[in-house]
Amino acid sequence: MTHVDDVVRRACFSVVVDNEPGVLARVIGLFAGRGYNIESLTVCTIDHEQSLSRITIISYGVKMVIDQIKAQLEKLVPVHSVTNITEAGTSVEKEVALVRFTAGGAERREGLRIADIFKATVADTTHGSFIFALSGSSEKVNAFIDLMSDIGAVEIARSGVISLNRTKASTKKSLDNNQE
Repeated sequence: MTHVDDVVRRACFSVVVDNEPGVLARVIGLFAGRGYNIESLTVCTIDHEQSLSRITIISYGVKMVIDQIKAQLEKLVPVHSVTNITEAGTSVEKEVALVRFTAGGAERREGLRIADIFKATVADTTHGSFIFALSGSSEKVNAFIDLMSDIGAVEIARSGVISLNRTKASTKKSLDNNQE
């Protein structure tokens, strides 16, 4: 019988860091050095005045590994706060994808029909292909790509997951505490 702590689970970490050269390499090095896998990683500036960025990382592991990842991230010097969004309550997660779909004839029309169902927009078109833009959950993006792959050739560019807690972010509180 599998114990609940031995179940591999998904974790979405929101890491607020100083926006300076080498910080991302240090975060990635932490994962590589300990053999943790990164499923998705996105980075963006969130505060130009304080020179802060948010790194959103999706990883998988048993509870002990997820807790270790959080603890190790918190020890990095340029890190202001680490939130395991998956455990912090309800959140909103989105991913953006561009999908080049190449097909002709009936398959081309079917691709447009599927895109309409998924609310994907045509970002570009040529005589032989469409580039669709799509946003939503990773599951929605995966389902769209699977259906399009069944009827034509696809090439994919994905943003990776971005996420925020639905409630007022504990990040703001943590940042205010770090300034004291």
